[in-house]
Amino acid sequence: MNKNIELITELADAFGPSGFEDEVVNVARKYTKDLDVYEDKMRNFYMKPRNFTGKKPHVLLDAHSDEVGFMVHSVRPDGSLRFTNLGGPTLASLISAKLRIKNDKGEMIPGIIGSVSPHYAKTAQNANGVTQINQLSLDVGATSPAEAKERFGITMAEPATFDTTCEYDEENGLLFGKAFDCRVGCAAVIETLNRIKDSELGVDVSGVLAVMEEFNAGGAQIAARTVKPDLVICFEGCPADDTIQSGSDIQTRLKGGPFLRHMDGSMISHPRFQKFALNVAEKYGIKWQAGVREGSGTNGMKYHVSNQGVPCIVMGIPVRYAHSANGITAVEDFENAVELTVKIVEELTAQVVEGF
Repeated sequence: MNKNIELITELADAFGPSGFEDEVVNVARKYTKDLDVYEDKMRNFYMKPRNFTGKKPHVLLDAHSDEVGFMVHSVRPDGSLRFTNLGGPTLASLISAKLRIKNDKGEMIPGIIGSVSPHYAKTAQNANGVTQINQLSLDVGATSPAEAKERFGITMAEPATFDTTCEYDEENGLLFGKAFDCRVGCAAVIETLNRIKDSELGVDVSGVLAVMEEFNAGGAQIAARTVKPDLVICFEGCPADDTIQSGSDIQTRLKGGPFLRHMDGSMISHPRFQKFALNVAEKYGIKWQAGVREGSGTNGMKYHVSNQGVPCIVMGIPVRYAHSANGITAVEDFENAVELTVKIVEELTAQVVEGF
């Protein structure tokens, strides 16, 4: 298994719902030994290659380290857990999903999101018609609040996420797992910085794995004030639409290359920076795709209106079934995203940045 597969796999498997990204940072540290790194009190993880001068236009590579997850709201009299979401999980994927809950001792406790057995469901609607997360229960096998606390160490506010192990299908170049939004982006930031760490560039490049994008993008807001970049490339594990759309409505295909959105629900990508990036892709024959998103958002929403305004684009790596217990992403899309980003920063100069 090559190092990038190992990197993506370890990042994807790490426990890191919004606000609890420590394990993701620990994995990132293993793969950034040749970079200068530090973290802030919110667990934003900053990385600089040693060719960073501080005298050139500063390009920041961003990816968010958190994943959609959950928090225990309360323990019901029967010992099951009422829980709420951290971010926006796909509701339909929750029924019978297996979760890991991190208790107050730091232990990982397995649990199952309960479903109504057909033996007890009066109608199919009763079994499958859940419309709100607070209608569900997370079950660790406790029979009372006292047992949940004393035997399992679980009370209010424990974090949880999907209990899914990343698997690599080498023959087809596919990864199956959780949290590719945005751990595949985190891996791309790390790999890009490692590839350019010894290069002579016309710009300085650094990276950040920012916390809490799925909750309120607060990590990016802090990073924008800390780094004060001149340009930002936001990596995303962007939702692929090739299995839910048809014809010309499909804009994000698996194995279609990185997806550069012209807009989404939070930001209009900087038109001149976007055009520059797409021209670089054409120049070097790197597979890419682009589109117009009518909803959702990225950390770009915080960066592009920071300081005096920062040109920002989104480098999306397609993920089928994002925000669910199991997603699919393609290694070739990751590789093309990294290659395109390397070429973009190699082509940038102070004059080009000033022209944006």
